[in-house]
Amino acid sequence: MMNIFLTYDYELFFGEESGSVDKCLIDPTNRLIELCVKYKTKMTFFVDVGYLIKLQEFAPNHQELQIDQLKIRNQLKEIIDSGNSIQLHIHPHWENSFYEDGKWHIITDKSYKLDDFSDEEIRRIVTNYKFFIDTLTGQKTTAFRAGGWCVQPFSRLKELFKELEITIDSSVFSGGKFFSPHYDFDFTNAPNKAKYRFESDVCIEDFDGYFTEYPISSWRYSPLFYWRLYILGRLSPSKHKMLGDGIFLSQPGRKKSVLTNFTWNHVSSDGYYASKLKTCLKSCEKRNFSDMVIIGHPKSMTNYSFQVLENFIKDNHTKHTFRTFKELI
Repeated sequence: MMNIFLTYDYELFFGEESGSVDKCLIDPTNRLIELCVKYKTKMTFFVDVGYLIKLQEFAPNHQELQIDQLKIRNQLKEIIDSGNSIQLHIHPHWENSFYEDGKWHIITDKSYKLDDFSDEEIRRIVTNYKFFIDTLTGQKTTAFRAGGWCVQPFSRLKELFKELEITIDSSVFSGGKFFSPHYDFDFTNAPNKAKYRFESDVCIEDFDGYFTEYPISSWRYSPLFYWRLYILGRLSPSKHKMLGDGIFLSQPGRKKSVLTNFTWNHVSSDGYYASKLKTCLKSCEKRNFSDMVIIGHPKSMTNYSFQVLENFIKDNHTKHTFRTFKELI
Protein backbone atom coordinates (compact mmCIF):
# COMPACT_ATOMS: atom_id res chain seq x y z
CA MET A 1 0.00 0.00 0.00
CA MET A 2 1.31 3.42 -0.97
CA ASN A 3 0.69 6.92 0.40
CA ILE A 4 -0.66 9.16 -2.37
CA PHE A 5 -0.50 12.91 -1.84
CA LEU A 6 -2.81 14.91 -4.10
CA THR A 7 -1.45 18.45 -3.82
CA TYR A 8 -2.81 21.66 -5.33
CA ASP A 9 -1.16 25.06 -5.64
CA TYR A 10 -4.00 27.44 -4.80
CA GLU A 11 -3.16 30.53 -6.84
CA LEU A 12 -4.11 32.89 -9.66
CA PHE A 13 -2.23 33.30 -12.95
CA PHE A 14 0.86 35.50 -13.11
CA GLY A 15 0.83 36.63 -16.75
CA GLU A 16 -0.90 39.64 -18.26
CA GLU A 17 -4.26 38.52 -16.83
CA SER A 18 -4.47 37.02 -13.35
CA GLY A 19 -7.92 35.56 -13.97
CA SER A 20 -11.03 35.69 -11.82
CA VAL A 21 -11.29 34.24 -8.33
CA ASP A 22 -14.40 32.25 -9.23
CA LYS A 23 -12.97 30.47 -12.28
CA CYS A 24 -9.38 30.07 -11.09
CA LEU A 25 -10.02 29.13 -7.46
CA ILE A 26 -13.54 28.85 -6.11
CA ASP A 27 -15.32 26.75 -8.75
CA PRO A 28 -12.57 24.18 -9.50
CA THR A 29 -11.63 23.85 -5.82
CA ASN A 30 -15.27 23.16 -4.94
CA ARG A 31 -15.19 20.30 -7.45
CA LEU A 32 -12.02 18.96 -5.84
CA ILE A 33 -13.59 19.10 -2.38
CA GLU A 34 -16.64 17.25 -3.73
CA LEU A 35 -14.37 14.42 -4.89
CA CYS A 36 -12.79 14.24 -1.44
CA VAL A 37 -16.17 13.97 0.22
CA LYS A 38 -17.49 11.45 -2.31
CA TYR A 39 -14.56 9.04 -1.97
CA LYS A 40 -13.51 9.92 1.59
CA THR A 41 -10.05 11.01 0.44
CA LYS A 42 -7.89 13.99 1.34
CA MET A 43 -5.83 16.61 -0.46
CA THR A 44 -3.23 19.23 0.44
CA PHE A 45 -3.63 22.79 -0.77
CA PHE A 46 -0.47 24.90 -0.93
CA VAL A 47 -2.01 28.34 -0.57
CA ASP A 48 -0.38 31.36 -2.22
CA VAL A 49 -0.22 33.46 0.94
CA GLY A 50 1.22 36.58 -0.69
CA TYR A 51 -1.99 36.96 -2.65
CA LEU A 52 -4.09 36.74 0.52
CA ILE A 53 -1.96 39.44 2.14
CA LYS A 54 -2.36 41.71 -0.89
CA LEU A 55 -6.11 41.11 -0.82
CA GLN A 56 -6.19 42.27 2.79
CA GLU A 57 -4.15 45.35 1.85
CA PHE A 58 -6.26 46.48 -1.10
CA ALA A 59 -9.73 45.17 -0.19
CA PRO A 60 -10.75 48.12 2.04
CA ASN A 61 -10.78 50.41 -1.02
CA HIS A 62 -12.24 47.96 -3.54
CA GLN A 63 -15.61 46.31 -3.01
CA GLU A 64 -14.90 43.58 -5.61
CA LEU A 65 -11.82 42.54 -3.64
CA GLN A 66 -13.84 42.42 -0.43
CA ILE A 67 -16.13 39.91 -2.16
CA ASP A 68 -13.13 37.88 -3.38
CA GLN A 69 -11.60 37.92 0.08
CA LEU A 70 -14.80 36.63 1.71
CA LYS A 71 -15.19 33.85 -0.87
CA ILE A 72 -11.61 32.69 -0.38
CA ARG A 73 -11.73 32.76 3.41
CA ASN A 74 -14.96 30.77 3.38
CA GLN A 75 -13.42 28.24 1.00
CA LEU A 76 -10.26 27.85 3.07
CA LYS A 77 -12.47 27.09 6.06
CA GLU A 78 -14.36 24.50 4.00
CA ILE A 79 -11.07 22.92 2.93
CA ILE A 80 -10.10 22.43 6.57
CA ASP A 81 -13.58 21.38 7.72
CA SER A 82 -13.67 18.67 5.04
CA GLY A 83 -10.46 17.12 6.41
CA ASN A 84 -8.04 18.51 3.87
CA SER A 85 -4.78 20.31 4.62
CA ILE A 86 -3.52 23.84 3.98
CA GLN A 87 0.23 24.40 3.72
CA LEU A 88 2.63 27.22 2.86
CA HIS A 89 3.15 28.34 -0.75
CA ILE A 90 5.19 31.47 -1.45
CA HIS A 91 5.26 33.54 -4.64
CA PRO A 92 7.24 36.56 -3.41
CA HIS A 93 6.45 38.65 -6.49
CA TRP A 94 3.34 39.75 -4.59
CA GLU A 95 5.67 41.98 -2.58
CA ASN A 96 5.84 44.37 -5.56
CA SER A 97 2.50 43.64 -7.24
CA PHE A 98 -0.56 45.85 -6.83
CA TYR A 99 -4.24 46.29 -7.72
CA GLU A 100 -5.27 49.20 -9.94
CA ASP A 101 -7.97 49.97 -12.51
CA GLY A 102 -9.85 46.79 -11.73
CA LYS A 103 -6.99 44.33 -12.19
CA TRP A 104 -3.91 42.90 -10.54
CA HIS A 105 -0.62 44.17 -11.93
CA ILE A 106 1.84 41.33 -11.43
CA ILE A 107 5.46 42.43 -11.06
CA THR A 108 7.81 39.46 -11.49
CA ASP A 109 10.99 41.22 -12.59
CA LYS A 110 13.70 40.51 -10.00
CA SER A 111 11.06 39.44 -7.48
CA TYR A 112 9.66 36.09 -8.64
CA LYS A 113 11.75 33.88 -6.38
CA LEU A 114 12.96 34.24 -2.80
CA ASP A 115 16.57 34.23 -3.98
CA ASP A 116 15.87 37.61 -5.65
CA PHE A 117 15.61 39.20 -2.19
CA SER A 118 18.12 40.01 0.54
CA ASP A 119 18.48 37.78 3.60
CA GLU A 120 16.61 40.34 5.69
CA GLU A 121 13.77 40.51 3.17
CA ILE A 122 13.57 36.71 2.95
CA ARG A 123 13.26 36.51 6.73
CA ARG A 124 10.47 39.09 6.75
CA ILE A 125 8.56 37.51 3.85
CA VAL A 126 8.67 33.91 5.01
CA THR A 127 7.97 34.77 8.66
CA ASN A 128 5.07 37.10 7.83
CA TYR A 129 3.52 34.74 5.31
CA LYS A 130 3.67 31.77 7.66
CA PHE A 131 2.26 33.76 10.57
CA PHE A 132 -0.55 35.05 8.33
CA ILE A 133 -1.73 31.63 7.09
CA ASP A 134 -1.30 29.97 10.50
CA THR A 135 -3.37 32.71 12.14
CA LEU A 136 -6.01 32.66 9.40
CA THR A 137 -6.53 28.89 9.55
CA GLY A 138 -5.83 28.31 13.23
CA GLN A 139 -3.42 25.55 12.25
CA LYS A 140 0.34 25.21 12.13
CA THR A 141 1.91 24.78 8.69
CA THR A 142 4.97 22.54 8.53
CA ALA A 143 5.26 21.89 4.77
CA PHE A 144 6.46 24.26 2.06
CA ARG A 145 6.30 24.48 -1.71
CA ALA A 146 8.24 27.21 -3.48
CA GLY A 147 6.51 29.25 -6.14
CA GLY A 148 7.76 28.23 -9.58
CA TRP A 149 9.67 25.39 -7.83
CA CYS A 150 12.34 28.01 -7.00
CA VAL A 151 13.58 26.52 -3.72
CA GLN A 152 17.27 26.91 -4.61
CA PRO A 153 19.65 27.78 -3.11
CA PHE A 154 18.07 26.21 -0.03
CA SER A 155 21.07 27.20 2.09
CA ARG A 156 19.57 30.70 2.28
CA LEU A 157 16.37 29.29 3.81
CA LYS A 158 17.74 26.54 6.03
CA GLU A 159 18.17 28.27 9.38
CA LEU A 160 14.98 30.31 9.05
CA PHE A 161 12.95 27.19 8.24
CA LYS A 162 14.36 25.49 11.30
CA GLU A 163 13.32 28.44 13.46
CA LEU A 164 9.81 28.33 11.99
CA GLU A 165 9.64 24.53 12.29
CA ILE A 166 9.05 24.00 8.58
CA THR A 167 10.31 20.44 8.28
CA ILE A 168 8.93 19.27 4.91
CA ASP A 169 9.58 20.53 1.41
CA SER A 170 7.72 19.44 -1.72
CA SER A 171 9.19 21.66 -4.44
CA VAL A 172 11.54 19.24 -6.20
CA PHE A 173 10.80 16.91 -9.11
CA SER A 174 13.68 14.69 -10.13
CA GLY A 175 15.22 15.47 -13.51
CA GLY A 176 13.49 18.83 -13.85
CA LYS A 177 15.42 21.83 -15.14
CA PHE A 178 14.34 25.23 -16.41
CA PHE A 179 15.85 28.66 -17.01
CA SER A 180 14.00 31.86 -17.93
CA PRO A 181 14.41 35.60 -17.35
CA HIS A 182 12.15 35.40 -14.30
CA TYR A 183 12.95 32.10 -12.63
CA ASP A 184 14.98 28.93 -12.78
CA PHE A 185 15.53 25.62 -11.06
CA ASP A 186 17.77 22.60 -11.60
CA PHE A 187 16.82 19.22 -10.15
CA THR A 188 18.80 17.09 -12.59
CA ASN A 189 20.88 15.64 -9.75
CA ALA A 190 18.06 15.22 -7.23
CA PRO A 191 17.57 11.69 -5.86
CA ASN A 192 14.90 9.78 -7.76
CA LYS A 193 13.21 8.52 -4.61
CA ALA A 194 9.80 8.61 -2.98
CA LYS A 195 11.25 10.74 -0.17
CA TYR A 196 14.61 11.55 1.38
CA ARG A 197 16.26 13.62 4.10
CA PHE A 198 18.42 16.65 3.33
CA GLU A 199 20.11 19.53 5.11
CA SER A 200 21.42 22.42 2.99
CA ASP A 201 20.78 21.33 -0.58
CA VAL A 202 17.46 19.89 -1.76
CA CYS A 203 19.31 17.80 -4.36
CA ILE A 204 21.72 16.12 -1.93
CA GLU A 205 20.45 13.35 0.31
CA ASP A 206 21.65 13.58 3.92
CA PHE A 207 20.48 10.74 6.14
CA ASP A 208 20.93 12.96 9.21
CA GLY A 209 19.31 16.00 7.61
CA TYR A 210 16.71 18.05 9.49
CA PHE A 211 14.37 18.30 6.50
CA THR A 212 12.41 15.73 4.52
CA GLU A 213 11.85 16.15 0.80
CA TYR A 214 8.63 14.68 -0.57
CA PRO A 215 9.44 15.25 -4.23
CA ILE A 216 6.69 15.66 -6.77
CA SER A 217 6.71 12.52 -8.88
CA SER A 218 8.34 13.08 -12.26
CA TRP A 219 8.05 11.57 -15.72
CA ARG A 220 10.02 11.75 -18.96
CA TYR A 221 7.49 13.11 -21.45
CA SER A 222 7.92 12.61 -25.18
CA PRO A 223 7.40 15.34 -27.81
CA LEU A 224 4.38 13.32 -29.01
CA PHE A 225 2.73 13.85 -25.63
CA TYR A 226 2.97 17.63 -26.02
CA TRP A 227 1.80 17.54 -29.66
CA ARG A 228 -1.30 15.72 -28.43
CA LEU A 229 -1.72 18.19 -25.55
CA TYR A 230 -1.71 21.24 -27.84
CA ILE A 231 -3.81 19.63 -30.61
CA LEU A 232 -6.51 18.32 -28.25
CA GLY A 233 -6.84 21.77 -26.73
CA ARG A 234 -7.80 23.11 -30.14
CA LEU A 235 -9.91 20.21 -31.38
CA SER A 236 -11.97 19.72 -28.22
CA PRO A 237 -11.92 22.87 -26.07
CA SER A 238 -14.99 21.82 -24.06
CA LYS A 239 -12.96 18.90 -22.65
CA HIS A 240 -9.44 20.25 -22.68
CA LYS A 241 -9.67 24.00 -22.11
CA MET A 242 -8.49 25.14 -18.68
CA LEU A 243 -11.23 26.22 -16.30
CA GLY A 244 -9.15 29.19 -15.17
CA ASP A 245 -9.49 32.36 -17.23
CA GLY A 246 -6.05 33.91 -16.75
CA ILE A 247 -2.77 33.87 -18.68
CA PHE A 248 0.40 32.03 -17.66
CA LEU A 249 3.67 33.84 -17.10
CA SER A 250 5.64 33.72 -20.33
CA GLN A 251 8.19 30.88 -20.68
CA PRO A 252 10.27 31.81 -23.73
CA GLY A 253 11.38 28.84 -25.79
CA ARG A 254 9.62 26.22 -23.70
CA LYS A 255 6.93 25.26 -26.24
CA LYS A 256 9.50 24.64 -28.98
CA SER A 257 11.66 22.68 -26.57
CA VAL A 258 8.97 20.25 -25.40
CA LEU A 259 7.70 19.71 -28.95
CA THR A 260 11.14 18.65 -30.14
CA ASN A 261 12.81 17.00 -27.12
CA PHE A 262 12.07 14.47 -24.40
CA THR A 263 11.48 16.44 -21.20
CA TRP A 264 11.42 15.62 -17.50
CA ASN A 265 8.38 17.21 -15.91
CA HIS A 266 6.13 16.72 -12.92
CA VAL A 267 3.30 14.20 -12.60
CA SER A 268 0.17 16.29 -12.51
CA SER A 269 -3.62 16.16 -12.51
CA ASP A 270 -3.74 19.33 -14.62
CA GLY A 271 -5.30 19.07 -18.06
CA TYR A 272 -3.94 16.38 -20.37
CA TYR A 273 -1.14 15.61 -17.88
CA ALA A 274 -3.78 13.65 -15.96
CA SER A 275 -3.68 11.02 -18.70
CA LYS A 276 -0.39 9.80 -17.20
CA LEU A 277 -1.63 9.31 -13.63
CA LYS A 278 -2.36 5.59 -13.97
CA THR A 279 0.91 4.86 -15.79
CA CYS A 280 2.98 6.82 -13.29
CA LEU A 281 1.31 5.08 -10.35
CA LYS A 282 2.18 1.69 -11.83
CA SER A 283 5.79 2.83 -12.16
CA CYS A 284 5.89 3.85 -8.49
CA GLU A 285 4.33 0.53 -7.49
CA LYS A 286 6.87 -1.41 -9.55
CA ARG A 287 9.71 0.43 -7.78
CA ASN A 288 8.12 -0.24 -4.37
CA PHE A 289 7.83 3.47 -3.59
CA SER A 290 6.22 4.25 -0.25
CA ASP A 291 4.90 7.61 -1.42
CA MET A 292 3.69 9.34 -4.57
CA VAL A 293 3.17 13.11 -4.77
CA ILE A 294 0.95 14.52 -7.52
CA ILE A 295 0.82 18.24 -8.21
CA GLY A 296 -2.11 20.20 -9.58
CA HIS A 297 -3.56 23.68 -9.80
CA PRO A 298 -7.29 24.39 -9.53
CA LYS A 299 -6.88 27.05 -12.25
CA SER A 300 -5.38 24.49 -14.68
CA MET A 301 -7.93 21.73 -14.26
CA THR A 302 -10.12 20.82 -17.23
CA ASN A 303 -13.33 18.82 -17.59
CA TYR A 304 -11.18 16.04 -18.99
CA SER A 305 -8.74 16.07 -16.08
CA PHE A 306 -11.54 16.07 -13.53
CA GLN A 307 -12.96 12.91 -15.09
CA VAL A 308 -9.54 11.22 -15.19
CA LEU A 309 -8.82 12.29 -11.61
CA GLU A 310 -12.13 10.92 -10.37
CA ASN A 311 -11.46 7.58 -12.07
CA PHE A 312 -7.96 7.55 -10.55
CA ILE A 313 -9.33 8.16 -7.06
CA LYS A 314 -12.17 5.68 -7.51
CA ASP A 315 -9.78 2.95 -8.66
CA ASN A 316 -7.23 3.50 -5.89
CA HIS A 317 -8.90 4.84 -2.76
CA THR A 318 -9.26 1.33 -1.33
CA LYS A 319 -5.87 0.08 -2.61
CA HIS A 320 -3.77 2.98 -1.39
CA THR A 321 -4.03 5.73 1.22
CA PHE A 322 -4.65 9.31 0.15
CA ARG A 323 -2.88 11.40 2.76
CA THR A 324 -2.10 15.04 3.53
CA PHE A 325 1.10 16.64 4.76
CA LYS A 326 -0.66 17.63 7.95
CA GLU A 327 -0.81 13.96 8.90
CA LEU A 328 3.00 13.77 8.86
CA ILE A 329 3.39 16.07 11.87
